[in-house]
Order: sequence, then C-alpha cells, then structure tokens
Amino acid sequence: MRENNTQEKQTYLDTSLPFSDRVKELIKLLNLDEKAGLLSHTGKSIPRLGIPGYNYWSEALHGVARNGRATVFPQAIGMAATWDREMIYQVADAISDEGRVKYHTALRRNGCTDQYQGLNFWSPNVNIFRDPRWGRGQETWGEDPYLTGEMACAFVKGMQGNDPKYLKTAACAKHFAVHSGPEKQRHTFNAVVTRRELYDTYLPAFKKLVQDANVEAVMGAYNRTLGEVCCASKLLIEDILRGEWNFQGHFVSDCGALSDFHLSHKVTKDAAESAALALRHGCDLGCDHVFDEIPEAIRRGLITEEDVDHALERVLLTRFKLGMFDPPEEVPYTSIPEDIVGCASHRELAYQAAVESIVLFKNRDHILPIRSSVKKIFVTGPNATSTEILLGNYYGFNERMVTLLEGLTGRIPEGMGLEYTTGAMLKHPREIKDTWASGMAQSSDLAIVCGGFSSFLEGEEGESLLSPQNGDRNSISLPASQINYIKELAISGTRIVLVLTGGSPIALGEIEDMVDAILFIWYPGMEGGRAVADVLFGDVSPSGKLPLTFPKSLNQIPPFDDYGMNNRTYRYMTEEPLYPFGFGLSYSTFEYSHLHLEKENITLGDSLQLTFTLRNSGSQMAAEVVQFYLTDLEASTIVPLHHLIGFERIELPAGGSQKMEFTITPEMMSFFNDDGELTIEPGDFQLEVGGCSPGKRGQDLGAPKPLSTVFSLK
Repeated sequence: MRENNTQEKQTYLDTSLPFSDRVKELIKLLNLDEKAGLLSHTGKSIPRLGIPGYNYWSEALHGVARNGRATVFPQAIGMAATWDREMIYQVADAISDEGRVKYHTALRRNGCTDQYQGLNFWSPNVNIFRDPRWGRGQETWGEDPYLTGEMACAFVKGMQGNDPKYLKTAACAKHFAVHSGPEKQRHTFNAVVTRRELYDTYLPAFKKLVQDANVEAVMGAYNRTLGEVCCASKLLIEDILRGEWNFQGHFVSDCGALSDFHLSHKVTKDAAESAALALRHGCDLGCDHVFDEIPEAIRRGLITEEDVDHALERVLLTRFKLGMFDPPEEVPYTSIPEDIVGCASHRELAYQAAVESIVLFKNRDHILPIRSSVKKIFVTGPNATSTEILLGNYYGFNERMVTLLEGLTGRIPEGMGLEYTTGAMLKHPREIKDTWASGMAQSSDLAIVCGGFSSFLEGEEGESLLSPQNGDRNSISLPASQINYIKELAISGTRIVLVLTGGSPIALGEIEDMVDAILFIWYPGMEGGRAVADVLFGDVSPSGKLPLTFPKSLNQIPPFDDYGMNNRTYRYMTEEPLYPFGFGLSYSTFEYSHLHLEKENITLGDSLQLTFTLRNSGSQMAAEVVQFYLTDLEASTIVPLHHLIGFERIELPAGGSQKMEFTITPEMMSFFNDDGELTIEPGDFQLEVGGCSPGKRGQDLGAPKPLSTVFSLK
C-alpha cells in the first residue's frame, strides 16, 4: 500500500505507534465521501493516499470458499461431530494460511482485492441449530450452546493466529442473534424469546467467542429480535455486545440487511434513515449500498460525522491489525508460500477431519467393518458418484475430490468383486423402472447404498435448486425415490449398509429396520470418499458423535417459526428421539467405572473434583468422546433437563484404560433466571458421565452404560 514518498511522511504509516493512534491519524486525512466509501463491504480505494480498494466479503466455513482452488474440509456440522477442539484449531490454521496466500497473490496481481479475496472471513456461524428444517443448519456447530462455543472458539483462534500484534485473518461470529430460519421469512420475521431463553440458548456461543477467542467481528442477522432489527438493536449491540461483553471489534451487517430496514421491516422510510439507525446503534460496516447514503443522513441531521468516525475507527482498526498499512517484512504472515494451498498436509488434515466426523448409528450383528470373508460388494445410490455431496454450501474447489465410489475403489482389496449402478435418483422417481440393481445386489454379499441429502435439497435462501422452501425442508424424511429403492433391495434379501449424507437430521421411519448398518457422513469434504472407505473396511473405527438430536418425525417438535425452546433440542425435549445428541457407536466398546466425587456436599461457590476410569474393552484401537452432563434438580425456574458442561476426546488401544479427572465449577452449576441473569442456588444436582446425552434411548442403541450420581450444594 505504500506507493509514494508522500505517503511515507504520513503519521498513520508510522509502525512504531499504536494501531489506535494510527487509525485516528488516517481518519484526519479523509473527507466525508471517502469515509463513507470505507464503510461499505466494497471498500473504495483512495488513490491520493495510495490506498487500494478492499472487499471485506470473504467466506471460510470449512475452507476458503468461492476463491478458486483450496483445501475443502467437512462442512461445519460435520466438524462439530468430531468433538475435537485441537483438530478444529489445526483446520482453521490451515484455512487461514491458504487465505493469506490468496490475498497477497491477488493484491500483487491486481493491485486490489475483489470479493472472496480478502482477509475478513465471515465465519464461523454460531447460530443454534434449533430446528431440523433449517437449510443453513449445516453451517453451524449444532444445537448445544456449550459445544458450539467450544468448537467455534478453537476455529476462531486458528483463523486469527497467535501473533501478539497482527491478525492472520479476521474471523466473524454470525448471525447475531436469535436466527435460524425459516429462510423464506428471514427478511421479515420477529424472533420472540424470553430473556431466559435469550441468555440460556442463543447468546452463550457469541459471548464465548467475544470474551475467550477475541473474535474480531460480529455479523448481525436479517431478522428482528424482540421487536428490534438485529443490525440496529440497542439490546443486542449496545447493551449486550458492547456493554456487558465489552466487544472491541467491528460489527457488520448481513448482506442486504440494512435495506431490509425500509424495504421489509418498515422501521425506516428510506436508505438514509436506515444508514442513520444502523450507525447510531453500533453497526460499523454495511454489506450493501445503504451506507452510501451517509452524507445524506448527515445533511438531514440524523447523524453526525462523529458517528461516522466512531464506526470507521473500529473498521479501520481491523485492517491495521491485518497489516494492510505496514511493510510486508514486518507482518509475519506475508511470506507463506503459495504451494501451501491444497498441499499434502492440508489434504491429510481434511481426511482426518472427515474420518472423525463419521457417525455410526447402527451395526447389526457387527456387519461392519467389512471382513475378508466378503467376496463381492455392490455400491449403489444417487450419492455414490456425486461431488456435490462432498461440498455442502459455502465451499471451495479442489482438483482431487474423492467421491464415495472412488474411495471404495481405491480401498477394496484385490480379489474382492465390486459392481455399481446409480439405482435411484436423489429426489425424483427413476425413469427406467426395471433395472439390474436387484440382481446385482442379490449376487453380492453386501450392498452399500449411498443416499441422503445434498445442497440441492437444503441450504441458504435461493441456493437449493430442489427445495420448495427457499433452502429449508418441509420434510426431514428420506425422499420417496430413495425409500422405494431401499425397500426394493431389502425385499431381495440383500444385506444393506446405508451411507447417508446431509447437513441436518434425517428421519428414517421403517427404513431404519430394513438396513443392517447406518453411517452418517455429513458433507465430508474433498477426502470424504477415502475416509468413508477406510471406516467401512475397518482401517479406523468410527468415533463421531452427534452435535444435534435426530427426531423421529416433525411431529415431535414445535412449529418452525416458534423460537421458544420448549421441547426443542436434547436440553428441553421430552419425547424419545430417533438418535440422541452426543450419540455415536464404535467398532470397539468402552466401559466407564470407578466414579469418585471429592465430596458429596459442597458449599455455595466451591468447585467439585471428580475422577473415573475409562476403558477400551474391545479388540480395536478406538476413540471415545467422554461427555459430562449436569441437571439442576431443584431450580426455582425452568432449566435444561440436562446440559453439557464438558467433553474430552480420548483414544485408547484395545484393552487400554485411563484414569480421568474433571472439575465442576460454580458457573457449571449456575442457570439463567427469568431476567436473563446468571444465578446459582443451593440444592441437589445430578451428574452423568458417558458417551451420549442422558436417556434410555442412547443405551438401547448401544451407547456405553453411563456413570451417574447426585451431589448437594449447600
């Protein structure tokens, strides 16, 4: 950016000064039009100062997206199923390395950066996946506030780097707040929740990212919450985000959200009023053209230039932290080599993430892993050769995308036969009614049916081609075309392994009983085929755990537009699910034993230490995700039936065991009262330690028997 000697004399380029001082010095040099031009996502150039244009809009939910070649990791909901904080940090570290390379290459080549070429990545999405119909749920980290916060915190830290002065990239927590569909109504609806629900469910992950990960940006949602538009909410932005949490970064609107103020929500009359409303309540950067009306808003007396300067300080501070105004040799991330993009180590990390994300739902008579006694397998289904199902939404591209059929072909041992046919369409009935599929299945020892969903059927508003609900789903059942095909194969007596793709729950109904094994693989990224093949053949044991509840049907949950938490997610759901939160089987078995509490009665404000033993009682090396749940048995208001307070992923050899320790803190024993205040009360608490959320269903499906005890807080 330092293009002439005149610039060298400007104080804002003095790298010995604090960033905050340099920002103020730069703002002094700008006229009003230039200031306004820097507050829209298509940040305008300032030629007289040698400042190039900079587009703030880039995406990286599971890899650098929409910017050419990149490493494609599993979709976020799949990464959530790993319950592996350390790996998520490594994934984000790899993503941000590739983002840095792409930014500097584009800047050298073009002299500026276009959309998707910048260092401001609008990820992660930490909205709570409260309803399985929501098409964008695949972008989230699931239904639990604690798990979401923990996983997304690791992601943000990996994205932003650990340099004491500079950010590697700027992460963004979105969409603030109380936002999870319906997509078709997102520009108009008002999310109504109680203060307790707001603080108990919808805000904790955002708070975690602000206070523990120092996330650089927060993005507002399209909708209104409790009557206020989210991108100009006094409650959300002023009182909570900047007031209670002391957020120091910048706030950006979702794209087009400011126009919604006057076009959809009708809270303002025109764009100038919308710009003023947003700036007054703390929205610093607009992802649309509404902030072009800032000069007009000032002429009308709706805001002052001082309001503009406050927003610009926060926006420019991010660019200074990214090193955009400093000599490249002083910024530690400017020399990352270009060949790191899609490199072998990143590919291996994508493979490992895909392996750890795979959830085994069913394994009748231990049909998996595929044994040497199997002479022939039949691979079939609409997703066996699909690249689409590797990607999910908001994806990058890679020249080596391993489909399920390719992965199996690469892994199958010599001497074992393999046949393939599509057999069924993703959603529509097949045109040729009579096929050889049944015959192929009958002549094989095993049929691997690759079905489920793709981003054609679920996703963001306007993106899902076959979704009648603008990206959402009006049914969570398998499409009839796939159900009928599986029945056709089952009637022939074929043993079926069902491999399901998707970013959200699928209700299986009678199909669940017709198949012998079920793997849920999400949208597994570029190495999905290899990862699935290695799990099917037993090179590695499945270890993924569900980050959300799979209901049996939509009849078990409230209406989609009801944002109340009653009977939603494992924390408040009273009906028996198809597959519970935290569930996932292994090829091995695990035993929990010797639970010991430091004491059974503790004083208000004290922590409680506990120990127990985890043993791999099976015959194969495997990983288990140990989960800790607490229930307040005597709370004075509505509290979760159970809530996750900790987890740890442990890998043990066959027969191996490990003594584990855990501390229950006062905060874990607290709850949010009806005023949204964190409260702790004396009473009895139930603790459960195991490999699944509490409840009979998980044990009936094969989850390890948990440890359970009660202690008292005096």
